[in-house]
Amino acid sequence: MAAVIARNVSKDGFQATPLERVWLVRSSTVTMPMPNVYRPQLCLVVQGQKQVTLGDRVFRYQPGRYGIVTYDLPATGQVVEATPDKPYLCLYLDFDPVMLGELTLRVPPPPGTPFAPIGKTVSDADAGLLDAAIRLLRLLDDPAAMPVLGPLAEQEILYRLLAGPAGARMRHITSSQGRVAQVGRAIAWIQQNFRERFSIERLAAEVGMSPSSLHEHFRSVTAMTPLQFQKQLRLQEARSLMLVQDIDATTAAIYVGYESPTQFSREYRRHFGEPPARDIARLRASPNLAVVA
Repeated sequence: MAAVIARNVSKDGFQATPLERVWLVRSSTVTMPMPNVYRPQLCLVVQGQKQVTLGDRVFRYQPGRYGIVTYDLPATGQVVEATPDKPYLCLYLDFDPVMLGELTLRVPPPPGTPFAPIGKTVSDADAGLLDAAIRLLRLLDDPAAMPVLGPLAEQEILYRLLAGPAGARMRHITSSQGRVAQVGRAIAWIQQNFRERFSIERLAAEVGMSPSSLHEHFRSVTAMTPLQFQKQLRLQEARSLMLVQDIDATTAAIYVGYESPTQFSREYRRHFGEPPARDIARLRASPNLAVVA
């Protein structure tokens, strides 16, 4: 798998592929912790190592380990093992909700005990999942077969995930019922309205839950409170604005909903480790350190 990915990525960073929903990642160096909003997807590391922090949880990826995300979640990823001779290499597959929904109706739920419904987990890939993944990757070297065999390999990957240890979590992606689905609606609401001030009571009313129930279930899914979730979205958006659009910290703070530039600077430094101007200067000076893992 590493050989196929290496042939198809020309530089460090994320790279789209001719296969819809498939992305490849390469990093020839370790990176600084980079916050990002991870969407529902599979991440399979094939070389090097990375770790992802979600709230107070830390997930470690090694070759042959995969992670799934079942909701849009703000988390921090960092490549922790990579060299120019042996770079970090990774396969991402965004989940197709239509294909996943159809499979969910045909694949029985896996047996097992109840689990905390956190929206991210990391597991060891079994032989069946690895076999399906390598066949998907090999299609990058066989463009004529890609339109026919690509959907079949993708479908098998989803089947392996549904039938595996993460199967129960996978089903939450297409579920519209229950507390976890209500939390999913709360996540979507915050993403759309993160610049606005809101109370837990208002958010609970928006999704039809009691404030105490929302707080409990939201934390179990995201490893953070709704207000912590909002803060991470605000800070990530502000950092992106300063880096990409070259706007100053005060303007970015106001744009994402902060009323006090001083509070913004304080929370930014606590989250990213540096004041805004120094952090952005460091990212621009060493772009390889900013690869999103």
